[in-house]
Amino acid sequence: MPNQPIKTRIRIFWFGLSGVLLFVLATIMGGIFMEDYSHTRQLISESYAHGTTYGPLLRWAGFIPSGISIAIFSFLAPLVLPKSKLVSLGFWVVGVFYGIGTIIVSLFPCDIGCNPQFIDPSASQIIHTIVGAFTYIVVPSGLILIGLGSKSIMRIVSLACGILAYGFVGLLINDAAGPYIGLFQRVVEACTLGWLIYMSYYIKRNAALS
Repeated sequence: MPNQPIKTRIRIFWFGLSGVLLFVLATIMGGIFMEDYSHTRQLISESYAHGTTYGPLLRWAGFIPSGISIAIFSFLAPLVLPKSKLVSLGFWVVGVFYGIGTIIVSLFPCDIGCNPQFIDPSASQIIHTIVGAFTYIVVPSGLILIGLGSKSIMRIVSLACGILAYGFVGLLINDAAGPYIGLFQRVVEACTLGWLIYMSYYIKRNAALS
């Protein structure tokens, strides 16, 4: 059917966009639901940690469906883009470590306050921390791979987002107990989420690499 590729790209576009919107909305609402919550000083995970009143709502109505949508977007995107092993690998990295990673850290939330000293952590906290660490360390490499395997503006945007994300991952690791940990985390997230928005519109507009 001649219209099938266009319909497929539009579906992929909506998976990407809805994944971003759900993540951003859940993050904003988490800050509203928690009293005295600071987006600058506190991690996103703290808003849906064990023991938080609205944690289950944020996880099941926000972050988990967001992860599902982003994973589907990432696995389908290479199908409508010109064949490139680097691009395909990069999208799979994003799908597994950001999409599925978001689902896992939501299914296994951290302890209340996210236990920054890691004192007697629960099994859920351990899983949450390990998966979260892999997400931030690996996902920017997926964006860089996509940049290296693509051309023109898609290359520039992907490389810029990946490199900037790694820069703030470094700040996040080096100042894990500092007053700006929440800000650093949100910049890292914004790099990936902003890239997802760009790629969603790119795929909708034109599946060919320029």
